[in-house]
Amino acid sequence: MYKMHIGFPEPATPIMEGIIDLHNYIFFYLILILILVLFFFFTILYEFWFLLYYPSRPHMIKTLRGDVRRFRPFNSHFRLEIFWTISPSIILILIGILSFALLYAMDEVLNPSLTVKVIGHQWFWHYEYSDYKYDVYLDESETFSLPVTLTITSDIVDESELKQGEHRLLKVTNPLILPEDVHIRLLITSNDVIHSWAVPSFGVKCDAVPGRLNQVFVFVKREGVFTGQCSELCGVSHAFMPIEVKVVSYPVFQDFIKKQMM
Repeated sequence: MYKMHIGFPEPATPIMEGIIDLHNYIFFYLILILILVLFFFFTILYEFWFLLYYPSRPHMIKTLRGDVRRFRPFNSHFRLEIFWTISPSIILILIGILSFALLYAMDEVLNPSLTVKVIGHQWFWHYEYSDYKYDVYLDESETFSLPVTLTITSDIVDESELKQGEHRLLKVTNPLILPEDVHIRLLITSNDVIHSWAVPSFGVKCDAVPGRLNQVFVFVKREGVFTGQCSELCGVSHAFMPIEVKVVSYPVFQDFIKKQMM
């Protein structure tokens, strides 16, 4: 039975955890500002209600701010204007500190242990592993290594071929296999039009632009199957271009690579 999920997906990378923390942090200030705005709004309505229904008894015009007559210069109070000018600036600075820290972490260039090239096509994905070498033995004393590029084509599974429990429009023929707890660099490009490789649980959404290489770094902390979709309008079958990533332990990933090289 399908369960509706409200909110962010379960994070699988430190970047996605940082995005969720930043969202909650900013949301706290938004709620605080909303409470203050509603407080002043209902205070003003309260005053006008008394002015409307008790016009002959001004001494009854008491509100949470006090006597309206006494606080008539409220809108030109020097110290109050300083307060509500400086306080939003302080809030923006506090938000900016965490925002810049997260942006720096997302753009940090690391020394990756694995590089995968992601190529968008109309309307499927193509993955290339290019960090591996194949040992060639000429004789017992002489060997050399040849670089090997492993390629995987990931296309959508037709609805008629889905098995029990598989999600419609999210299941692919060959998912991208990645190891957990490894620094991975994704080089993303396109072969025809602009696509966008997006996996919400990774906190990754990167455009695939023809003739250009964009890169993102991911560090997946747990095993599992993570899905996404192309997030750029790329043509008539844009809605049928899913992304499926299967994260496994490093020994299982090595076995997968060995099988592909045979």
